Order: sequence, then C-alpha cells, then structure tokens
Amino acid sequence: MTTPISPRELRVSDAERSHVVGVLQKAIGRGLLSLDEFTARTDVALAARTRAELNTVLVDLPGLVHPESGVAPVKPVEFRATMSSLKREGEWVVPRDIVIRSQMGSTVLDFSDAVISFPEIRIEVDVAAGSVELLMPERSSVDASAVTVELGSKTDKASGSRTGGPHFVVTGSVRAGSLTIRRPTYVRIGSLTLRRPWRISWDA
Repeated sequence: MTTPISPRELRVSDAERSHVVGVLQKAIGRGLLSLDEFTARTDVALAARTRAELNTVLVDLPGLVHPESGVAPVKPVEFRATMSSLKREGEWVVPRDIVIRSQMGSTVLDFSDAVISFPEIRIEVDVAAGSVELLMPERSSVDASAVTVELGSKTDKASGSRTGGPHFVVTGSVRAGSLTIRRPTYVRIGSLTLRRPWRISWDA
C-alpha cells in the first residue's frame, strides 16, 4: 500500500514561489520585514522545493501563510498620476505586475537601483495625454512591441537582450501622450561617477 504524502511535502511550482515573494513584498510594505530580511527570505522562497520549505519564510508573519493547496492570484500594483507627478527611484521593491495609469500627468519609474526579485516584470501602461518614463537596469531585456500608440509617441532605446538581468514586458496603450523607455548613461571621471538623469556618486 502506498503511504499518503503529506501536503507539506508536495512540490511547489514557479507560480507558488512567485506568489510567496508577493506576500513578502506586502510584509515589507507593512513594516514587518527589513530590506535585508526580505532579500534573504526571497532567496529561500525562490529555492524552495516543497510547501514546507516555502512556508518557513512566512511562519512568523501574522496572517501571512501560504495555503496548502491552490494559489491566490496576486493583483498588479497600480501607479496612478492624474494631473499630477509620480516618481519611484532608489532601492524600491519592484512587484511582478505593474499597471501605470497616467492621465494628463507624468510618471517616472527608475528600475536601475531597484530591488527586483522576479525573472520577468510585466508592465501595462494606460497613458492619456500624459507621459511615462521607464529607466531600465543596465543588465535587462525589454519587449515593448505590444504597446499601441494613437496620436502620441513611443521612444524605446532599451529593447533587446542584455545578459544577467530581468526581462521586462511592456504592454498597453498611449493616447495623445508619450512613453519613453531607456537606460541611464554613466560617465566616470576618476573616483567621480556622473549619471544621467543627473546623479553624482564617489568611490569610497
């Protein structure tokens, strides 16, 4: 007779691992985890083989437990700028699915120093008489071929593949607005590094 397998020993899929990383992102947003703790637990979650291993990263987080069966869908994180400006830069935590709604407003998402835990990031843009600028990491690939444009513009200077980084898939529509996708440029002068968009740093 075959011995029944405990649900805790069932193997997990990539979708389940991604779901748990999404749960960890919620935890860091609530102040339950530091950035270092989030990074360490994300590494464990992405390497987990069973549900028991996956749950170890959530066991001390109140109300955040991976279900024994089924995977709850993770809703996209929405960035909305309506007659306003919105900007994310620095070491912000990037969700797997993003929706950008810009209506007569401007949105800038700078991914160059962001914390990215997923191999693929999906971005849907909904631009109406607004502007969206996406600054991509140096090592990343981008596909924005599915974006439709009506009486607007799409400037894509980052498409193609660069080894070792995440893949960005950009979809959606631009109506009487603009979408710009590019990478920052760097100039080194001795120990000084200049970045455009402008930022200055020095070697220690």
